[in-house]
Amino acid sequence: MFALIVLLAIAGLAVAGWYAGRAKAWSLYTGRGSLHSMPGHHALHVALWIVLPGLLALMAWSAIAPALVQSAVLADPVAAKLPAMDIDRGAILAEAQAMARDPSAAAFNPLSTELVEPFRKAQARFNLLGGLVVALFAFAGGAYGYTSVRASFPARTRIDRLVMAALLLASLIAVLTTAGIIASLVFESALFFRHVSPIDFLTGLRWSPPQGITPDVGERFGAVPLFWGTFYIGAVIAMLVAIPLGLMSAIYLTQYATPTLRRWLKPILEILAGIPTVVYGYFAALTIAPMVRDFAASLGMQNPSTESALAAGLVMGVMIIPFVSSMADDSIAAVPQAMRDGSLAMGATPSETIKRVMLPAALPGIVAGVMLAVSRAIGETMIVVMAAGAAARLSANPFESMTTVTYQIVQLLTGDQEFDSPKTLSAFALGLVLFIVTLILNIVALRVVKRFREAYE
Repeated sequence: MFALIVLLAIAGLAVAGWYAGRAKAWSLYTGRGSLHSMPGHHALHVALWIVLPGLLALMAWSAIAPALVQSAVLADPVAAKLPAMDIDRGAILAEAQAMARDPSAAAFNPLSTELVEPFRKAQARFNLLGGLVVALFAFAGGAYGYTSVRASFPARTRIDRLVMAALLLASLIAVLTTAGIIASLVFESALFFRHVSPIDFLTGLRWSPPQGITPDVGERFGAVPLFWGTFYIGAVIAMLVAIPLGLMSAIYLTQYATPTLRRWLKPILEILAGIPTVVYGYFAALTIAPMVRDFAASLGMQNPSTESALAAGLVMGVMIIPFVSSMADDSIAAVPQAMRDGSLAMGATPSETIKRVMLPAALPGIVAGVMLAVSRAIGETMIVVMAAGAAARLSANPFESMTTVTYQIVQLLTGDQEFDSPKTLSAFALGLVLFIVTLILNIVALRVVKRFREAYE
């Protein structure tokens, strides 16, 4: 509530500053060319000088206020009854603070009830002080902005520079986030590779992470079964479903469907990309997996498992059909109409034109779509968690359960684990490998798309 009231106050001051700056700028206007910038630019400059210092002061005060409130509560005589242990003390203080904010909250410790009133008084006092500090900074900034309103003041240039800086900061957030992800993966993976050789990790055939550091720790972190499961489910089974269905869908929509039918079918097909993956996981576990198990039993397999690579791969292939279909659709549609007309004019049938002219010309874009779909498939988690199983094995039998890199990352980083153990740190090494593979696939796909666009633009 405090932050909302302060934000409304800052907004009100900004509106007042905008009108004041605009009025002063109009008072300086004596004719065409008398002002460097329009009155609206001067008004916005004043408003920004109110908003930005006020917001910065509010963020700074929000960061330091909790510590000030807690210090004030600890100085109260009632706080002398708090236990000496930090854990118990922190629990009581947190409970009292929650009750001070929400009177309907329940109290589990009698002492926390006694601290509610000191918390309320401290919060009220520091909220008032914080409001005054924010108002002071907002007034100071507004005063500076108002005094800057002069006929020769380049308000428009200052605003343009501020907008450019904001856009640059927004673009850097994505870059810095990626750099932070890479740095964290590399740092934690380096800690893991202190205990396990990278060669053993990348070439070992046994995945059985121990709880602690054992003499054979290097032999038990062989990630080849995980890489095989990821490749087999995401790049083999899923692609055997996604590529034919996606490509044939694109061919039908671009070459055979009427415009009315295309307007209906294309959005319906792309809805598959918007379904949450957990829904696909439930569908795989509850519908497809039992069907695959029954089919395996009909083939003579003894005690087939409900969890299988085939069940996960089939559903994953359906999920990524829109990735293949959309890219193939755009690529085929981008082929010049003259190539199609020329083939038909020479006597080729529509099917021959598609096979020998349209698809070869659109092949770079189709390949790019397939690679993007593969990168999406190998990073999928929920479907393999719910339908593929947890067994790390090297097998080409699609009816057996398998595990993937993403499944193991989930398993290793959930539950009560020692964060500095090789078992937990191996999740970061797996994530680093998955990140590198996905990055390479995306880079190759983008280069293929660039080449395709250059060919027909």
